[in-house]
Amino acid sequence: MILLRRLLGDVLRRQRQRQGRTLREVSSSARVSLGYLSEVERGQKEASSELLSAICDALDVRMSELMREVSDELALAELAQSAAATPSEAVPRPVRPMLGSVSVTGVPPERVTIKAPSEAVDVVAA
Repeated sequence: MILLRRLLGDVLRRQRQRQGRTLREVSSSARVSLGYLSEVERGQKEASSELLSAICDALDVRMSELMREVSDELALAELAQSAAATPSEAVPRPVRPMLGSVSVTGVPPERVTIKAPSEAVDVVAA
């Protein structure tokens, strides 16, 4: 079973560690107890939207960015789960989420920004 709180905690921890910050620093800035933030990062506690907002503010990360990363992690976990439940010959190798095509007209090229996921992961059926 995929637990959203665990995926969310993993993403929060990675965001904090990318910044080289400690639990103590972030908990102080977010005005959340160190123990509670630790439990959220370990996926043991469900974080309310208010708590997530405070943590995102403390990390200087948009909540939409956080949720996008969680969504990407969830999609990969679902693919891995379905690949494990399906005979290997039925699963293409490697399985990777596909981005749809994008058409942009009338916009100068210097004004277009396309952001790709920060970490590409291939899911391969065993």
